[in-house]
Amino acid sequence: MRRWLGRVPTPYRVVFSRLPGALFGHLQLRRAYDGKLGLDPGLRLLVSSHLASVNGCTFCDDIGRAVAARRRLSLEKVAVLGDYRRDPRFDARERAALAYVEEATRDRRVADATFATLRRHFDEREIVELTWLAAVENYLNMINVPLGIESDGFCALAPSTTTPRSRRAWNTLPSSFGPTKTLTSTSLVARGIPYWPYASAPPSA
Repeated sequence: MRRWLGRVPTPYRVVFSRLPGALFGHLQLRRAYDGKLGLDPGLRLLVSSHLASVNGCTFCDDIGRAVAARRRLSLEKVAVLGDYRRDPRFDARERAALAYVEEATRDRRVADATFATLRRHFDEREIVELTWLAAVENYLNMINVPLGIESDGFCALAPSTTTPRSRRAWNTLPSSFGPTKTLTSTSLVARGIPYWPYASAPPSA
């Protein structure tokens, strides 16, 4: 994470410094989430970004866009996800997937009609992958939202999808995004949770 993004993301500093025993399982989950699915990376980006928006997780939305930009995935559709049901840039397959994961996230179940539409566009393995992807995204969102963990600003620092940037440029972060970042009034400090660099000793009581 530090090598790729330039610093450790806030959830790693806040959550896994307090719960180190969960870190290995989390990293294994992230590894599968990021690279071991058969679904098209563009569709996976749409699903994860949409659910992050549905759940109000600005951290996940930001880092998802940053990773997508680094992998040269288009962010055009991400910008208009709120209108995916009507925007002509989305095809029927994408609409079916987004409607399914959105309904599952909001209601914890889906209507027969929603599932029937999904089956017209995806085979059984792909449906399971979509369901798992939605479950993992909800897990990631739920780590951040209740604790007030917000965007780290990684997307603004990511290489452009049209203008290549070197790894060195990607890792050169302005000091305003460093470990001394000031958190907003709605985030951790407001909840009485001290913020300290990951892997360092926690502050004394």
